[in-house]
Amino acid sequence: MNDQDRQDHFAYCVQLIGGTTSFARRLRIDERAIRRFINGERPISDGLLQDTAKALRALASDAAGAADTITTQLPSSPDTP
Repeated sequence: MNDQDRQDHFAYCVQLIGGTTSFARRLRIDERAIRRFINGERPISDGLLQDTAKALRALASDAAGAADTITTQLPSSPDTP
């Protein structure tokens, strides 16, 4: 993955987590630093990408749990997708 692809993918991951502010809170990183990573002003380390992957997995797990809670609270219906 070249530097531009890394920046683009990192920016995409930041958006998946909810944007710069949410990402900063979740990973405990300053918002300005995140913008510098996205803009290419600072290199994105492998460690930062690993932390990002960990945060995405946690978010996916939280989302799956929330979806399961909703599903169990709704009445069963053959029309439900």
